[in-house]
Amino acid sequence: MQKMILIAGPCAIESKELVFSVAEALKDLANDERIDFYFKSSFDKANRTSIESFRGVGLEEGLRILEAVKAKFGMKILTDIHESNQAKPVAEVVDVLQIPAFLCRQTDLLVAAAKTRAKVNIKKGQFLSPNDIKYSVKKVLQTRGETNEGYEAALKNGVFVAERGSSFGYGNLVVDMRSLVIMREFAPVVFDATHSVQMPGLGGGKSSGKSEFIEPLARAAAAVGVDGFFFETHINPCEALCDGDNQLTPARLKACVKKLLEINEIITKG
Repeated sequence: MQKMILIAGPCAIESKELVFSVAEALKDLANDERIDFYFKSSFDKANRTSIESFRGVGLEEGLRILEAVKAKFGMKILTDIHESNQAKPVAEVVDVLQIPAFLCRQTDLLVAAAKTRAKVNIKKGQFLSPNDIKYSVKKVLQTRGETNEGYEAALKNGVFVAERGSSFGYGNLVVDMRSLVIMREFAPVVFDATHSVQMPGLGGGKSSGKSEFIEPLARAAAAVGVDGFFFETHINPCEALCDGDNQLTPARLKACVKKLLEINEIITKG
């Protein structure tokens, strides 16, 4: 059975202490033989709603902290890049470069990521149809010299896509479960359960969200059939400096993952 991809960690690197405390809490998931685990946190959140919003600790300090997580816990690492010149230095530390949703069509960024040794996780923009993200995948595949298209070609080249919902009016996102089926025709699919419940801009200069819907949506995605899941995770979401309304505690995450693994086993057995 193919391992379930699990991407988890705090939205932004607030401090080394926070990152290490989350990694410590998640190490049993990272050691689960059924899971392909990636620790996630961002050194910079460049698309905050307000200029006053916390963005992170910056590239140099962020990479030092992520490298320390890898050294101490033996975890694979995923983080975002926002500019093409970040791809090379970041890929020297992390295992997966994540392309933010708002930048999923930026050719220079995709090409720069593709030229590194890292895997590439492309987050489908809220404004994009599920079928259209295949062109972003093709940019990475073609840059890596891949002449074939489709799920197997993307899997071989370490490219996957993440679904995080589509804009529905102002300040709301809706997940169309059909998108998971459509996107899986041309790449492995990770369901971003925490950003799917985000309510952009409705927090008074920041995004809000409804975390009570995270687990139900994740279970629905597991039943449809996906390759993995993305959960932002914080020791105390109420105190998070970024996306606190959409983050899970480690305990909630573990309870959710237990159910997802059970569903995944049923689906796999057919």
